[in-house]
Amino acid sequence: MAVLTAGRRETGPPAVTQPRDTPLAIKRRRLFWPFVGPALAFLALFYIGPLGFGIWTSFHKWDGYSPMEWNGLGSYRALIDDPFFRTSMLNTFKILVFVGLAVFVLAFALTMVLREMAGRRFVRAVIFFPHIVNAMVFGVLAGFLFNPGGMVNTALSWIGVDDPPKWLGSDNVFLLIMATMVCSSTGFYVAIIMAAVDNIPAYLYEDAELAGAGSFRKFWHITLPLSWDVVSVCAVLWTISSVKVFELVLVFGGTFTTNGPPIETWTSALYIYRNAFTGTDIPQFGVVCAAGITSLVLVAVFTALLRRLMRRDPVEY
Repeated sequence: MAVLTAGRRETGPPAVTQPRDTPLAIKRRRLFWPFVGPALAFLALFYIGPLGFGIWTSFHKWDGYSPMEWNGLGSYRALIDDPFFRTSMLNTFKILVFVGLAVFVLAFALTMVLREMAGRRFVRAVIFFPHIVNAMVFGVLAGFLFNPGGMVNTALSWIGVDDPPKWLGSDNVFLLIMATMVCSSTGFYVAIIMAAVDNIPAYLYEDAELAGAGSFRKFWHITLPLSWDVVSVCAVLWTISSVKVFELVLVFGGTFTTNGPPIETWTSALYIYRNAFTGTDIPQFGVVCAAGITSLVLVAVFTALLRRLMRRDPVEY
């Protein structure tokens, strides 16, 4: 490391470099491709290859049986004109933004409560449990609680509500789906953020308390800055998972063999499934692939912007 002293440049000892032809270096180079090659082949076969085929198909008309017919950007123009696609993308955006905000606000609040709670490991496990429950369970529970003769309406009738909302109707079911996502996803992000918070030295909080800082100031000046890298990773994970919401909507709204979920609940994943695999219409794989590529591009752009906005210098402690 160079040091400037009285106009004279002094250099430290030269950096030690390892020879490239040592037996250990040669063995490492020989083992590189045997270890990396299978993973790259798997990636190319199951990810890169299908992605390239999907991009190619999006520029064609194809029902899966007849020869492909070149369509150019016709499939993408059809998506812009399709009100079902616009509704599904709007619902996906609502899940991304509104459910995401609710999940992270609750996750931070629970993190601050659990940080000093006795038995927090057990409570953390209880909060995390809904995340591993199958969506079918939530659908059955929702039907038990919110159907016209369910427990919620029964309880409302006891307090004099004679005309309760139609919880599972097309006007309210998407709000119910979003509330269920908040309940089922919050524990997952609490577990991740708590893992970062547990590594923050306790003396920082003790010094803040001696300085008169309250809970919010400790969170704002200690917890959030020192767990920022983990929070940014959680934000990316949520962005990716919000685009893949499928089974919960299908369980709450009903299968396509029974008229399907109402259009008010469709997400981008459900739109793709509806146009490709339900068997009620002629498959439109060109449009389906265009919808998938559009969703992928939007997620990639949003993730890049999110990483850019959340980038900051690392905090050492």
